[in-house]
Amino acid sequence: MSDDVETVTFSIESEDDADEVTIPAGLVDLVAEGEQTDAETVGDVVLLSFASRAHHLVHHGHGADEDVEAQEARVMDLFEERFGVTFGEATGHQH
Repeated sequence: MSDDVETVTFSIESEDDADEVTIPAGLVDLVAEGEQTDAETVGDVVLLSFASRAHHLVHHGHGADEDVEAQEARVMDLFEERFGVTFGEATGHQH
């Protein structure tokens, strides 16, 4: 049954390498906001995921160092720039 689900593949590129990720196309549609493109939707999910992981490392992990804390602070700034609200406001999870 899962083989019947349409998928879409996204390319991810950095200065040094590239990768691809394939996900169900309908899932992209489900989490899209308004007139968002598929690429914008995936970009939002990627940034949300990194912000969430960084938050966990700093606030729920064990002994985050200054570098990890700086990385978390930067991703939170980028999150707010992209979404117009803080991570805490968006998720209801504030410290």
